[in-house]
Amino acid sequence: MNINDAFPSAYLRASDLGGSPVRVTISKVIFENVGDDRKAVVYFEGKDKGLILNKTNANKLIVVTASAQTEEWAGKTILLYPTTTEFKGDEVPCIRIREAPPQAARTIERSAENPVQATSQGGVTMPSADDIPF
Repeated sequence: MNINDAFPSAYLRASDLGGSPVRVTISKVIFENVGDDRKAVVYFEGKDKGLILNKTNANKLIVVTASAQTEEWAGKTILLYPTTTEFKGDEVPCIRIREAPPQAARTIERSAENPVQATSQGGVTMPSADDIPF
């Protein structure tokens, strides 16, 4: 059993990414009450959980989307990746954002040993957002 399952969260956590970068498309940004604060929460197409924006990720979205207007972020594809940051003297898991690389073209290669095999060109094959259950 994954210990993170014992502490469910309505919002996206680094452990939800399964240890890998995930390509997602922004569906909307909503300002919600989170604890005692009002925060921007980014939601993604086909996903239930949203990402609560901190200043670092909000500033990165401004750069990646070329806009500070949250309503202009819908439809933009980004990459979420798990990493760590220092918080109150401890190293803690977090999610960061970067520009999504162009999707690798898929080709079909045929060989005697493997009649049909899908491969990616020009980069690392990452799990699709459909493969990550957040």
